Amino acid sequence: MKPVIKKESLDFLKTLSKNNNRDWFNAHKEKYIQAHENIIAFADALLAEMNKHDKIETESGKKSLFRIYKDVRFSKDKTPYSCRWSGGFKRATKKLRGGYYFHIEPGNSFLAGGFWSPEPADIQRIRQDIALAYKDWKKILANKTLTQTFGKLRGEQISSAPRGYAKDHPAIDLLRYKQYILKHDFTDKEVLSHDFLNKLNDGFKKMRPFLNYMSEVLTTDANGVSMLK
Repeated sequence: MKPVIKKESLDFLKTLSKNNNRDWFNAHKEKYIQAHENIIAFADALLAEMNKHDKIETESGKKSLFRIYKDVRFSKDKTPYSCRWSGGFKRATKKLRGGYYFHIEPGNSFLAGGFWSPEPADIQRIRQDIALAYKDWKKILANKTLTQTFGKLRGEQISSAPRGYAKDHPAIDLLRYKQYILKHDFTDKEVLSHDFLNKLNDGFKKMRPFLNYMSEVLTTDANGVSMLK
């Protein structure tokens, strides 16, 4: 049987959100360890499923997970712990670009994937491709499976046209993006269900055409010549 997210693991986060201080956490450290081990086992199983249909560079479920301990040095929020379980998988080799992310939090669980913080050179290359092949972009993003699963493309956008592009370009809505993210939300009931791992894995599969197209764009020049050495 595949691992499931235990109710106790979700309940721990609910209680932590009301007691986000070191004294409470240290007094309930054993519950944290048990919940953390549950999430590690779940992430390990998800990684194994992902590697059946994609090449993942992340070595283990444990290494995919983000720490619960927050770095509050430069944050206005000084609570010491993050009230969520989350992790990310990186695709392997220079040819496969994009990443996968899962976020488990009471009332705010989701999967996401794409490009969170592309380097300036990557953004420039993406915009170049959008300007030249915006019909291909619109076709991919209008794919029925993609829209039914993720809705619209998400991510931060600049307020006006990027430098060098006309404000009335037919794809100005896409050119303004500086992040390229697909997201799908889950209810707490879905998170605790026996098929949640399959739902995450299936969701990541469904964003693959978009990730593969972006990988092709980011590894070739405007003439379609590979930029990989």
